Amino acid sequence: MNGDPIYLDHNATTPIRPEVVDAMLPYLREHFGNPSSGHVYGRRAHEAVERARAQVATLLGCEPAEVLFTSGGTEANNLAILGAAGAPGDGRRHVLTSTVEHPATARPCDRLERSGWEITRVPVDPEGWVRPEDARPFVRGDTALVTVMLANNETGTLMPIRALADLAHEKGARVHTDAAQAVGKVPVGVDDLGVDLLSVAGHKLYAPKGVGALYVRNGTPIGPVLLGAGHERGLRPGTENVPYIVGLGVACELARLDLEAEAVRVRGLRDALWEGLRVGVPGIRRNGHPTARLPNTLNVSFPGVRGSTVLAAAPEVAASTGSACHEGGESPSGVLVAMGLDPATALGAVRLSLGRGTTGEEVEVASRALVRAWHDIRGR
Repeated sequence: MNGDPIYLDHNATTPIRPEVVDAMLPYLREHFGNPSSGHVYGRRAHEAVERARAQVATLLGCEPAEVLFTSGGTEANNLAILGAAGAPGDGRRHVLTSTVEHPATARPCDRLERSGWEITRVPVDPEGWVRPEDARPFVRGDTALVTVMLANNETGTLMPIRALADLAHEKGARVHTDAAQAVGKVPVGVDDLGVDLLSVAGHKLYAPKGVGALYVRNGTPIGPVLLGAGHERGLRPGTENVPYIVGLGVACELARLDLEAEAVRVRGLRDALWEGLRVGVPGIRRNGHPTARLPNTLNVSFPGVRGSTVLAAAPEVAASTGSACHEGGESPSGVLVAMGLDPATALGAVRLSLGRGTTGEEVEVASRALVRAWHDIRGR
């Protein structure tokens, strides 16, 4: 271990894997061509983009032609939601979403609402789960789109997307899921989920920031959000970011090779971290679904204190809270409040998200540091 704090914030971003950097470098140095150019420089770039498209498609279980490259998960979500709304359709103007979505989904829905669409935000249960039976009454004949995240970024709760997709398709609606937090951590197959649209963010799975992808099932009506030339089937104009696309492709290929083994490993470390905190901090609360959750994510509320205060008192650990800081204080996480937590408990939350580089030694040190910090604060 070096002098840096232990990094337990992999749901915020991940380091780029060395193999990904190595794959990108030739396209930052010598292979500079525009993929749309017909000469050898362009062909090399084009071949690299198509190879990456196939690598992403293999991880998702889809056809390469169904993968569009974007600047990240936020753009992918905007293209999915606003693009689906802007496609020629049958007059449907209703969208079903949840109360715990990332702003990259919530804000496009807000925009549609301001332009006259009806948006239904289904509540979650105390474990942060969208119950299909709660959603069923709101899936209607005029529902154009159901958009619910696959894995919550704060709690790690995995949503029942397949059941929601079945409900939506019964009414002829399309289904989108923001899978940014799930891809590379758990198996994500588009046919298993039954989705029509699915968003990927590169920097959540050890690729660079600034690249992502949108899966669009063949035959799904969607229009462009940006206007320009005919790149990416005319749905995402702009010259492709070849080096970063190459990086995303390699990151997806590497994730596929040891997905299950890495999930088992990191789940064991996460559970050991929880056990250390549970024993050392009486009354600590684990937030989120106990079983249907990402293997790397642990969201806990420290009793009687603010999570930000605990992290400030434990400089050995780099993690995050779901609270929003602003002039005059902090606001509790909207996700945790939507789950029914009282504001004080929500303000006590800390999200600890492990990654490929996390070791057993780091988990032990982090657990002791957080326990000590809580006791120090409570003893003041």
